Amino acid sequence: MTSLHSTIIRMMTGCGLLLITACHGLFDDLYDEPAKPAAGDLYVDASSWTKWHYIDLHAIQEAIVKGEEPDLSFHTYDIPLEEVSEEESDGNGIYTYWYDVFGEGISNHELRNHYPTIRQPEPEHWDLAIHRNNVRTNGGAVMETSLTSISEVGSSSVYATLPFVEDTWNEMDVWTVQDQMLNGLVGNQRIKVNSELGKWLQLDIPPMPPSFIYNGHVFIVRFSDGTYAALRLKNYIGTDNVKCKLTIEYKYPL
Repeated sequence: MTSLHSTIIRMMTGCGLLLITACHGLFDDLYDEPAKPAAGDLYVDASSWTKWHYIDLHAIQEAIVKGEEPDLSFHTYDIPLEEVSEEESDGNGIYTYWYDVFGEGISNHELRNHYPTIRQPEPEHWDLAIHRNNVRTNGGAVMETSLTSISEVGSSSVYATLPFVEDTWNEMDVWTVQDQMLNGLVGNQRIKVNSELGKWLQLDIPPMPPSFIYNGHVFIVRFSDGTYAALRLKNYIGTDNVKCKLTIEYKYPL
């Protein structure tokens, strides 16, 4: 089942940085000029260890082109933790690693246990999924740029021939079971993630408690339909000082 998470989106138009619902006249010239790409900020509370949050940029832009108010809600799905048979798992599962969190850090690790689970649930249509500092795409690929402002991003043709990184299987980074963390044991979800986009926020251990390495660069995402988006993580700490409450600046399509 899905649940709706609060979302903040601000549109960069002649109205300035106003909430989209307050921008009068945004679609007045819809049939006179090409539709402008959606651009603004998205807020995702990704602080939960046990949930993935799904973003559909295509649906947001389609609604804007039609002159409709877009559905800005995110859809959230729990990470499956119940053991199933290998036949049901399709390669998915929970892998428990021991990490030397009080010594050399997570680079020193050992696999202690694993068991199969069902595939991660997801909505029918989505572009990006976020779990804390982990990110994955729906058949897309990502490249990091040296840019630090969305306004500096060029058209999609600028990036079309550059190397992009696709999602790959990972069993060590999506930390989800933390009941034995004081013993250095963490249960990780085995799932495809995008290591390139994951550079925007990386876990640093030691020290303990962990710190985060923040990357303010713009990342270009190429979706499976050949369209492109620009993303930049603006902030990863909420007003309540909780980490992994993300403010993401975006522009779609390029």
